[in-house]
Amino acid sequence: MADDTIQAAGCVLWRRSPVDGELEICLVHRPKYDDWSHPKGKLKRDEDPLAGALREVEEETGYTASAGAPLPTLHYTVAGRLKEVHYWAAEATAGHFTPNREVDRVLWLSPTAARNRLTQPRDRDLIVSLLSTFHLT
Repeated sequence: MADDTIQAAGCVLWRRSPVDGELEICLVHRPKYDDWSHPKGKLKRDEDPLAGALREVEEETGYTASAGAPLPTLHYTVAGRLKEVHYWAAEATAGHFTPNREVDRVLWLSPTAARNRLTQPRDRDLIVSLLSTFHLT
């Protein structure tokens, strides 16, 4: 790994719907980029990726989460630099969303609706990976 690689982490945050018990996935809207994505962010210096992922979930969504299975790590280029984002499945355990500087909206969607709403195609495969951890694919 190159020293200038941007290190980040996030989660595919899920819960059981309070209405019908079906699986729902949380997506965040970032007004700076006008995109829909999974909660994620850059790691602090020497921060454990899982700890960073859970911190970012709480900062961006207001929810605490219980980490589950690791999901695929994504690699892509941002402004000419490689970015490596580690992901985990994580169940929302408590909290509520309050709009903030980074995220102005969250949506809890079915897996199919979440896949269709995500801005970046690379993020869609993470939902497939999450579902496979539940043996739903």
